[in-house]
Amino acid sequence: MTTRNNPVAAPDLDLARQVLAAEADAVRSLVGRVDGGFSRAAELFVACGSAGGAGTVVTTGIGKAGLVAQKISATLASTGTCSTFLHPVEAVHGDLGRLRKGDVLLALSQSGETEEIVRLVNVVRKLSVPLVSITASADSTLGRHSEVVLAIGQLAEACPLGLAPTASTTAMLALGDALALVVIQMRNFTPAQFAEFHPGGQIGRQLMRVEEAMGFRKGVNLPLFDRKVTVRQTLGQPAPAKVQKNLRSLRRPGAVLLTDAAGRLSGIFTDSDLRRLLNEGDESVLDQPVERFMIPNPKRIAAGQLVSAAMAIINQYRIDELPVVDANDQPVGLIDVQDIVALKLL
Repeated sequence: MTTRNNPVAAPDLDLARQVLAAEADAVRSLVGRVDGGFSRAAELFVACGSAGGAGTVVTTGIGKAGLVAQKISATLASTGTCSTFLHPVEAVHGDLGRLRKGDVLLALSQSGETEEIVRLVNVVRKLSVPLVSITASADSTLGRHSEVVLAIGQLAEACPLGLAPTASTTAMLALGDALALVVIQMRNFTPAQFAEFHPGGQIGRQLMRVEEAMGFRKGVNLPLFDRKVTVRQTLGQPAPAKVQKNLRSLRRPGAVLLTDAAGRLSGIFTDSDLRRLLNEGDESVLDQPVERFMIPNPKRIAAGQLVSAAMAIINQYRIDELPVVDANDQPVGLIDVQDIVALKLL
């Protein structure tokens, strides 16, 4: 078998390991390069790209560096910093209008001499837009024209030919991630804010709020009783008239929630608790107060918390049902392990 007239050799696993080691070394070499310039770049990003800010972090690059620039822009945008990618060739053919006062331009070029990037930089200087560069050396043309230079050094590429951008682009990508995550910390970016930018997919499901995911709701299908009632009374509770027609679609919960005189969550009584009592053979327990057999002060989660937090509690304490309470500790719903499974989070 040949590829473009070249014979195909067997996979060289030693080479694969060497590539990984070389790229890991390239990233590790950046640790000592994080300095005041990095801080200045992060401050520029926060100032222009924060929520409510007037500016945008515009990234640019060509070839492999351009693809890395697009990824950095995507990471910034998904974590609350306004960002977009500008192709350097398209920029000088009309797309330069994407740049405006108040923006920051992040330019990527390993050599710092890439023709398309240098041409763009000469134009950008007239727009009074701060330029941050990720390049090998501050002495390159790109570095000399940058307000902030994040120099990654002269890195040996992992490519056995020494040609294909590999270690250098990995280093650029890692440095971009570091910038984005430092900006998150500077702005105290929260999981709730992260959720606003990730409504879909696995991340979106984890960032749903518990009240969106819980299968049992107060006033609909949530079994809720005063703790003074008997065990027998907890076994049946007619659904509100407004939901009677939907009874077939309502699931049966594996527990009932019990409240005190003020309506606050006091305990939980599960199907397992009931089976254990009946297995003892004394049916008189059915007419005793349920508070004698309930689990007092059960684990709970506040409405407004993320489903991922509920999943963590369910996993940690190996429980199947988790009450959801409001600010007054009054039950508003119940999320169970089947709700988590339905979201494909387990």
